[in-house]
Amino acid sequence: MCTSITFKNGDFYFGRNMDLEYSFGECVTVTPRRFPFRFRYEGALASHYAMIGMAAGEASFPLYAEAVNEKGLCMAGLNFPGNASYGKAAEGKANAAVYELIPWLLGTCASVGEAEEKLGALNLTDDAFSETMPPAPLHWMLADRERCLVIESVREGINIYEDPVGVLTNNPPFEYHRTNLNNYLNVTAQYPRAQFFRPGETGGAAAGEDGPDLKPCSQGMGGIGLPGDFSAASRFVKAAFLKWNSVCGKSEEENVSQVFHILDGVAMPRGAVITQDGNYDITTYSCCVNADTGIYYYKTYENSQISAVDMRGIDLDGDTLTAYPMETGQAIRKVN
Repeated sequence: MCTSITFKNGDFYFGRNMDLEYSFGECVTVTPRRFPFRFRYEGALASHYAMIGMAAGEASFPLYAEAVNEKGLCMAGLNFPGNASYGKAAEGKANAAVYELIPWLLGTCASVGEAEEKLGALNLTDDAFSETMPPAPLHWMLADRERCLVIESVREGINIYEDPVGVLTNNPPFEYHRTNLNNYLNVTAQYPRAQFFRPGETGGAAAGEDGPDLKPCSQGMGGIGLPGDFSAASRFVKAAFLKWNSVCGKSEEENVSQVFHILDGVAMPRGAVITQDGNYDITTYSCCVNADTGIYYYKTYENSQISAVDMRGIDLDGDTLTAYPMETGQAIRKVN
């Protein structure tokens, strides 16, 4: 389970929680422009846009969970079991294995508009990366500072949705999440006004009769009804509420801090979610990428200190992946 969001406040940011019961050997990975991508069906891509993101530590091909390219195009894959469906390679189509989709689009597209043109011919195949790494059941968020799309490969074909909310979680499909928001249209961050009783002159009670005087007994009561469980539908609603009611300054530090606070609002502490196999789903890491500058910020379940990797801090014209192992040990600043 995962949550991803977009955030624009001066600069444009892209963030996600990775909710899993295990580690997949992830490292912050920078792919420079001349790293040779070798795709199964689309041939080799010797030159492309540079990108940064979290990927499994594979030297031959970066298996990105999410990434941002040097043009500010962002993409994340989120778990979509039971709905994701892939086929075999098809003639006349742009065939891509699931694990190839992020570098295939981010390597060649500078905007959502350019990527949307390529998606029209896309056929996602069920090829595994290796015998021990089968294709993951995913759907994707694709965004730049102007637009956000959701891509879902299902049995009927590939569905592409505009996502004006800038939030994605997991099952059910995106159309459900977008419609489900209508159930919460009365939730507000404002100090609530009593609306339970209508005054008698409006026809809601006997003429001249008023109901009891209702007043909030604490702050935050306008948000009563906002879901607090960890299901994908509830996380979608809560992340959307936190994002669209967000207020912060426009400095880099303030924006990055705010994105992490939004993600913290839907993060999973160990013990809150137990899988069918008896394991614990936790937010193994949270990330926030400044898509304008290429700086990737992250924190892990064990280490709440924010670490940063600057994509432009390496030679982007190189041909070798640069991977940074995650800082997982808790960093505590002792003041006395």
